Amino acid sequence: MTLIDLTVRSLRDRRLDTLPVAIIGAGPIGLAAAANLVERGIDFVIYEAGDEVASSIRRWGHTRLFSPWKHVVDPASRRLLEATGWELPSPDALPTGTQLVEQYLEPLAALEPIAARIRTGVTVEAITRQGMDRTRTANRASTPFLLRTRSDDGVAESTARAVIDASGTYEQPNSLASSGLDPLGLAEVADRVSHALPDVLGRERFRFAGRHTTVVGAGHSAANTLLALAQLAEQEPGTRITWLIRNASAVRVTTSDDDALAARADIGRRVDALVRAGRIEVVDRFETVRLGRTDAGVRLYGLRGDDLVEHETDLVVNATGFRPNLDMLREIRLELDEIVEAPKRLAPLIDPNVHTCGTVEPHGFAQLEHPEPGFFLAGMKSYGRAPTFLLATGYEQVRSITAWIAGDEAAARNVELVLPATGVCSSSLPADGAAAASCATEPAAASRSGCCG
Repeated sequence: MTLIDLTVRSLRDRRLDTLPVAIIGAGPIGLAAAANLVERGIDFVIYEAGDEVASSIRRWGHTRLFSPWKHVVDPASRRLLEATGWELPSPDALPTGTQLVEQYLEPLAALEPIAARIRTGVTVEAITRQGMDRTRTANRASTPFLLRTRSDDGVAESTARAVIDASGTYEQPNSLASSGLDPLGLAEVADRVSHALPDVLGRERFRFAGRHTTVVGAGHSAANTLLALAQLAEQEPGTRITWLIRNASAVRVTTSDDDALAARADIGRRVDALVRAGRIEVVDRFETVRLGRTDAGVRLYGLRGDDLVEHETDLVVNATGFRPNLDMLREIRLELDEIVEAPKRLAPLIDPNVHTCGTVEPHGFAQLEHPEPGFFLAGMKSYGRAPTFLLATGYEQVRSITAWIAGDEAAARNVELVLPATGVCSSSLPADGAAAASCATEPAAASRSGCCG
């Protein structure tokens, strides 16, 4: 069934400011955008594909963020919450993803000015201009955006004055294959391939206990899982761990002792120690090209130099990072960097070959603008394939964007965020000193992990 939402549609000559701002994603950045719009007195609608707010974070709720509470709560959101008697949890404590959701994001989403404007279970399939494809220019900036959405009720269309796409990248992992394409044979073994950051020590323990798991990837999501698996191996005989990387070393994980963040340096030391002790087998310079199903698990075929080699395992964890889903934006005029798929003016500031989270300059709407006036990527999606995102950065992005939407260009350009020291996006320390790192998660019972906090 196809529905046309005539109650939301506007005539082309209607003023844009009578329409709501469309926010895509009810995660921390989308909700922060909403809080800023509440303070500005601007109407909005939030479209969330999941059945609950923060649906992606709930999947890695067992992981502890690296940044403490004082750095993971948006200022505008905090003001709205504190007006109701809400109190910030212990400022220096490191929350898990679940704690972030239950103690901050759910109360924020429940606030009356926000709750009534959240549409869960609604996927945005396409964005364009009302009556205009991307080739038409005349009156484009004054024409409303048109969003086509899908839910259990069918397909609908609605209009918006501006669009903030904060839908994230967690649901769009990078490929296991070095080519960037899904490896041949993936469909045959899909039930034996895990998304990044599985709950190895919790709800998915049964899946990994006593089995051979190969973790593919060279970043902190991979390290997080390796450390959790190592702890599982201490408790469950027969648990084996292989770390498969395509380069000679995992430079993002094996950080130096003079790293500004002790947790980041610690995670590299811990993983290195496990490798030296033989508890983690490393297969380096492995370029995956194909997957095959065996009776017991998965066979990975890859190139090592000029040789085609095989690696057998029970399970594979894809910790190769994430990429933005741009399919719904085909009719939007984007200006993206050709390498990291971030907004063109932002890309040089976040290049992972040059920057860590703490060395990324604070930025706002000016770095996030596209040739499509009023359309913005924000949050993790704005970083494209770069892994250096921090929640604090995303909060500053939407503060600046919403100021621009409100016509307050001075506030929009006055970017004053001070980021923590280098490395804050990717490391983890557990409450008991054990560590698990990632740009976003960790098994809370075993470690505190660094994330996009």
